[in-house]
Amino acid sequence: MKIKKDNLKKYSLLSSQIRETILKASFECNERTHIGGALSMVEILAVLYENYIKKNGLNKFILSKGHGFLGLLSALYCKKFISKKKLSSFQKNGSELIAHPIVDIKNGIESSNGSLGQGLSFASGIALSYKKRKKKGKIFVLVGDGECYEGSNWEAAITATELNLNNLFLIVDCNNFQNDGKINKQMNWSNLVKKWKGFGWNTIKGDGHNLQTISNALKKIHKNKPTVFLAKTTKGKGVKFMERNNDWHHNRLTKNLYLQALKQI
Repeated sequence: MKIKKDNLKKYSLLSSQIRETILKASFECNERTHIGGALSMVEILAVLYENYIKKNGLNKFILSKGHGFLGLLSALYCKKFISKKKLSSFQKNGSELIAHPIVDIKNGIESSNGSLGQGLSFASGIALSYKKRKKKGKIFVLVGDGECYEGSNWEAAITATELNLNNLFLIVDCNNFQNDGKINKQMNWSNLVKKWKGFGWNTIKGDGHNLQTISNALKKIHKNKPTVFLAKTTKGKGVKFMERNNDWHHNRLTKNLYLQALKQI
């Protein structure tokens, strides 16, 4: 299904705003930040927060890849969940806005995630509670491909299948890197597709930066199964000197690099 031009413009504009906010917040905190993994999930966040995640809405978003928090924080700011003052406290002394999310439901942060691999289990619990209470709404959760090395993900995966959690939608940000290097061949994008199919999930794959692809994928809910979208992405997307450069998994922006990055996005 083709996106209407007006919607495509909204997604594109929000993507640009989120990307710019990531860089600005990273530079202004004057600390090392997780930039690369935040930039790889921007388009996914733009479609989610433009269409599905609203203030006090029934749909929920759980960020499991906690080191992508700067991306989530920027989306929350751009969609007016949090104020400019709140954003400017990121990684400052005394702030609750640190490198990974700390639950703050009032401000749109649904869960704390520092120990990777926990988000899918948490989201599965919420999805199950929705079904038991006959509550409408979908639970979206985003994990990283490096995070898929955590066994807790696969325990949650088989549980979600057995419980027919058709209100659970998982997105895997497959940017082909984790903290200590490239993703191994056995856990790369193609093999992850096979693995999720093997666990009985409704499995979709596609370009995680293509707004049309993302929009279509998020609509493909299965009647009886949980759904996963394997999104092929680029770590550091939008900033040439960061793209596929794992030095920017966690790094610090100088003024010159910040200005250079702004010109590139």
